[in-house]
Amino acid sequence: MKIIIEGAGQVGSHLAKMLSAEGSDVTVLDDDPERIRSLSSSADVATVLGPNSSIPLLKEAGTAKADLFIAVNPLKDQSVNIVSALLAKKLGAKRVIARIDDEDYLTPENKLLFKDMGMDMVFYPEKSASDEILDMLRHTATNESLDFARGKLQLAVFKLDDDSPLLDMNVKEFAHKVKEQEAGADFRIVAISRGGKTIIPSFDTPFKNYDYLYIICGRNSMPALIKYLGKDQVDIRRVMILGGSEIGVMVAEKLAAQKVDEVKLIEIDPKRCRTLSAALPSEVNVTCGDARDSDFLLEEDLKGYQAVLAVTGNDEVNILTCVAAKKMGVPRVIAQVENLDYIRLAEEMGVDSVVNKKLITASRIFKFTLSDKVRSVRYMSGTDAEVLEYTAAPGSKITKDILKDIDFPANAIIGGVIRGGESFIAVGHSRIEAYDRVAVFALPDAVKEVDKMFK
Repeated sequence: MKIIIEGAGQVGSHLAKMLSAEGSDVTVLDDDPERIRSLSSSADVATVLGPNSSIPLLKEAGTAKADLFIAVNPLKDQSVNIVSALLAKKLGAKRVIARIDDEDYLTPENKLLFKDMGMDMVFYPEKSASDEILDMLRHTATNESLDFARGKLQLAVFKLDDDSPLLDMNVKEFAHKVKEQEAGADFRIVAISRGGKTIIPSFDTPFKNYDYLYIICGRNSMPALIKYLGKDQVDIRRVMILGGSEIGVMVAEKLAAQKVDEVKLIEIDPKRCRTLSAALPSEVNVTCGDARDSDFLLEEDLKGYQAVLAVTGNDEVNILTCVAAKKMGVPRVIAQVENLDYIRLAEEMGVDSVVNKKLITASRIFKFTLSDKVRSVRYMSGTDAEVLEYTAAPGSKITKDILKDIDFPANAIIGGVIRGGESFIAVGHSRIEAYDRVAVFALPDAVKEVDKMFK
């Protein structure tokens, strides 16, 4: 697949590395020599230096033959991305995607307008990140979660701590114990993340301390899992947000609209504080101060909050303030971490959940490199695997036999199936039927083979 990316900022560079590693022919355009030089030294991609939205430059890069054009310029005014994407479409690119920075563009009528103009997708990473944080505040018993078909199936991530009842068990023993105590519990462990590696488990795979379990289950089975694993669902009524970033502001606005008891936003820049005090709803208490100062946070009653969100724009500050808040007894801490190498470190240090804009963006865009049978793709923090939701095509290989007799890729596993209004966990004797919606957990080297199974 020929892919052109305009913009070599953090998001564009991450996409370039990811998509080239998947085997795509990637060309990156940017007007900043330093960004181009940095990307050229770290990724196997073609680069072109030149002005944004330049028609000659787009032609030089081969836009007319592009299967996918992605406009992700890191400029303050990202309307240039819309211009670039629409020009690319007119020049012959099959599909075009643009990063935006205006939530109004995401209204249904505006999405339809962009579609009529030829845009295949617009995305707002900060908006997606804020939505993910709000979801994490709703599912506090898990480290991360994902719903399929409005929650008919759920994928949840649980960390095994020192006192976990699972540490002397393997996968088969755990399944037996839960079902013995909670009749009707239906679930499957689709992956284990251990020491930075992702394992597709077998029945005899043992659990180890600090494992992250990726478990798919039906909606009614989640309470039984949470109970057995000894996790608690925290009622979030008071939230402290560290950092008046775009993400912090959007989360504060949504929480105020949800009528939680208190939202406090702490920002270090006095000028930014004044701006936010005037712009945010009166329910949001904007306070000027340094999130790195533990004494200041204690004075602001940090221990009295059920959740602390660190979204300052500085990974180290976000991680360390969350670790400090956790040690002071805050039940739920969430950090924005953009350096992918820091994600595992943050989790090991005790951060409950991590949000990364690059992973969220990659999930949205990677879908466009697969067949039209994939409904959604999600990268989850702490693993290099992908969670995919497919619709099985009539006559596809996946429908030819029961699952245990199909040559399904070894580094992938089918977790659950949604058929009409019903859902069930997939086992060896399950058969996938045409138009079933199927949840798949796959390591990167298996994704393309999985994709072929559903065509």
